[in-house]
Amino acid sequence: MIDLYNLTLEQLADLLASWGEARFRAKQIWTWLYDKRVASLDAMSNLPKSLRERLHAETTLGTLTLAAEQESADGTLKRLYQLADGQLIESVLMEYDDDRRTACISTQAGCAMGCVFCATGQMGFSRHLTGSEIFEQALYFARDLEARGERLSNIVLMGMGEPFHNYEASLEAVRRLMSDLGIGARHITVSTVGLVPMIKRFADEGLQVKLAVSLHAATDDERSALLPVNRRYPLSELIQACREYVEKSGRRMTFEWTLIQGENDTPEQAHTLGQLLRGLKCHVNVIPLNPTGGYHGGPSAGGRIEAFIAILSEYGVPATMRIRRGIDIAAGCGQLKSEVVKRQRVKSVTVVEDAQDAEQ
Repeated sequence: MIDLYNLTLEQLADLLASWGEARFRAKQIWTWLYDKRVASLDAMSNLPKSLRERLHAETTLGTLTLAAEQESADGTLKRLYQLADGQLIESVLMEYDDDRRTACISTQAGCAMGCVFCATGQMGFSRHLTGSEIFEQALYFARDLEARGERLSNIVLMGMGEPFHNYEASLEAVRRLMSDLGIGARHITVSTVGLVPMIKRFADEGLQVKLAVSLHAATDDERSALLPVNRRYPLSELIQACREYVEKSGRRMTFEWTLIQGENDTPEQAHTLGQLLRGLKCHVNVIPLNPTGGYHGGPSAGGRIEAFIAILSEYGVPATMRIRRGIDIAAGCGQLKSEVVKRQRVKSVTVVEDAQDAEQ
């Protein structure tokens, strides 16, 4: 089956021409796909019935199948999608009081970066997603929001996977988010754990897309313990690449800092971070840790967050606390997949045990 979302307009026109159809039909289909964002081929009412029947027989609208869905008390919606080869990925839609609707989408099935407090990092890497698989996650949210009179306003590539480890497909998806979904570049954020060569390459793309770097520690020893990638690209190289990015792009950097009680939320860490980032055009998002079963740490509490932010301000480094969303549904990256896989394993073990009992 041919995935229509995986075709350019020209490729779609060539496909239809090979079927003996007029090339203008491609533009009609394109309008249904991306302007009207229909969920069914049957909705393409200005196409001949014979063409719709052939489209049904030989094409599909996407390859993602909804495997599970959870909705939080705060309105956060988390989806688990099964890919054509059985892999599972997650997407999250976050709703805010100022009418922002932000989709957090995945770029890989699993992740090879091994960040110790991340549920996705704990499960390991399976494969890269295609540009179309990345794009479709946002398209489905945009389609559902439009059906209720709302619009998808922001996209963050902060779901499962490292976007810069899957650079070509991630950038293909970003460009399609802008061209096919009409999301402005400044409303799209790409997050990386700090792949220095890719940050430098991204600076040369000429895009106004936002860049966020997951930092989480201000010394090499502490960061390497949390993010193994730091052993390859230490902080001195990473921060220099970030400075080059800001100089080339003119854009402000964002640094993500997951606050872990008693580990990286201390005044000493805040002072070290302030010294590291002083003079760099940036903003720090501090986020209390979203606990996972594979990591012992807990989220910062009490006045530690406010104290951390206050110390950064002494160095001219602006910081704000990002509100955690979907805590009651384990909306953190990789958590729903981990739960579903665990249930599947338990079910498989139970089936095997039942079969063994039946044989005895």
